[in-house]
Parts: sequence; structure tokens; C-alpha cells
Amino acid sequence: MNKTDLRSKYKALRNQLSEEEIEDKSLAIANRLLQFDIWEKTYFHLFLTIEEQKEVETEFILQILAGKDREIVVSKTNFETREMTNYLLTDNTKFQKNEYNIFEPVDGIEVPVAKLDVVFVPLLAYDKNGNRVGYGKGFYDNLLTKCREDVVKIGLSFFEPEDSIDDVSAADVRLDFCVTPNGISSF
Repeated sequence: MNKTDLRSKYKALRNQLSEEEIEDKSLAIANRLLQFDIWEKTYFHLFLTIEEQKEVETEFILQILAGKDREIVVSKTNFETREMTNYLLTDNTKFQKNEYNIFEPVDGIEVPVAKLDVVFVPLLAYDKNGNRVGYGKGFYDNLLTKCREDVVKIGLSFFEPEDSIDDVSAADVRLDFCVTPNGISSF
């Protein structure tokens, strides 16, 4: 299946989920993440949930990271350049919703991409080879190409993988892992 068809399919599947299902599945994903050997690392990039898109609720992961006293990095998007600026999440971080309903930091302490150890990656679909389909703007592909080679890329999904994505391009960055409520895929 191609990316356009996968986007439609998985948006429709997400729309069928109730708030309770989203919460239960998101908690299951967070609990599965505890099985990873990543918690000694320092800088964790975490996307903030777009509730209107029925994304994985990352609040549970945020609580794990805060409980482990890790550095949490959140981003602000520039839709003209398709770049993300990364900021350290602190008690003083102020947020506002952008025009796409994404909560973003207004400003703060900027964190260079080279410091990121783990990036939790949002997605609509992924395949058994670690390729992912996002919303199509390339923000995470741009971010991940600038990260260190050893950065751990973890996708979060409510659903199991497709066999393959037909129209993967050279600019697409593969995941290292994808976590679902039912398990962990390693690529």
C-alpha cells in the first residue's frame, strides 16, 4: 500500500478509537517502553500529543521520564522550513497551540540535535522493515537525519505493522523500534 492510502486507512482506524481505548492503549505502550535498555540515557525527545488526531497519549511517557529525572526535549515546528527547534522541558516552559493544534513551547533553553539520545517518533503507520508514514511534511525525517548515528528512534503506534510501504523514498528515515500495546518490533 502507498503512503496516501495508509494515511487514510490509519486516520480512519484511529477515529474509531474511544477516549478510553486511547488511554488504555497509550498506557500499555508506556509500560512496554519500560522493557527497553534506554533509561540510562540523558536526552529524550518526546512529541506532545495532538488530541484531535487521536495520537498516542505521551503523558504517561512524560511521567516515566520525569520520574527517572531525565532531560525531556520538546519541539517547535517551522512550517515554512519544515524544521523543528528543540527545547528543554522545564517547570518554566510555557506552551501554546499552533494553527495545527500542536502544543509547542513558546521559547526556552534550546537543545542541540547532537545531544538527543532517544527520539520518540509519532506515526500513522509503519511496516515490518521499520519504515514509517507520518503526516507527510517530513519534520521527523529532517530531525532524524541531523541526529547522531547512534540515536535510538522509537515509533509509537496503536496498530501492528503493514507488510511493506510501497513508496518509501531515500529521504525516509527508518525506525529502530516500534512499540504497540501488544509488543515491540525491532528493525
